[in-house]
Amino acid sequence: MQTETKKQYLFKRPESLRDVITHYCPGCGHGLAHRLVAEVIDKLGVREKTICVVPVGCACIAYDYFNFDCTEAPHGRTPAVATGLKRALPDKIVFTYQGDGDLAAIGTSEILHAANRGEHITVIFINNAVYGMTGGQMAPTTLLGQKTATTPKGREPISAGYPLKITEILSSLDGVSYAVRGLLTQPKEIRLARQYILKAFEKQLERRGFSIVELLSSCPTYWRMNPRESKEWIETIMVKQFPPGVLKDK
Repeated sequence: MQTETKKQYLFKRPESLRDVITHYCPGCGHGLAHRLVAEVIDKLGVREKTICVVPVGCACIAYDYFNFDCTEAPHGRTPAVATGLKRALPDKIVFTYQGDGDLAAIGTSEILHAANRGEHITVIFINNAVYGMTGGQMAPTTLLGQKTATTPKGREPISAGYPLKITEILSSLDGVSYAVRGLLTQPKEIRLARQYILKAFEKQLERRGFSIVELLSSCPTYWRMNPRESKEWIETIMVKQFPPGVLKDK
């Protein structure tokens, strides 16, 4: 009986997720990240007052899966839209769900200034080190030597610079109350990622300022790996450039 109850819990769909088939590629971390966010929203009991802001990119179809209010922003302007929503509707829970291209490339200015102002929003940042929707081009977080559609011989610092540690940069700002990095790989890491997301939303509920949760996520399609290999790559290679853990908790 206990085993059956445990199975029912493991496979129960969170109320904050729609009962639809995913469009994400096999092994992609987005679906897992959606579930963690949905579980946290349900745990906090704030589904009816939550608003998600999504950008252009793989993240843009998140509104097909979240069972609460979502709105789309122009590419890179996600924090600006979230800022307007939160200031106009301060009693709402407002969060952005962004990829590395949207947040760390075209949206660098928006995320930097929203964080510096200490906007009372939560940011879920999916880092898969590549542009996923548009064909696998180099992203700001692409690792040195990593091959992409625009770096077929691997990223070289002399021409493309170094991988951008955006969460470390944001953690240095006074307006940021919480900045962490987690993994979407093994069960223990996934449980820890859920705890990070929960705390980030709690910071918003307490009006403590800006919070960001970066999640290292796999992209088997454009990494040219199978799902298992992609998770191993995160744990053995990607973490060297982007070490997981709490960067700031104010």
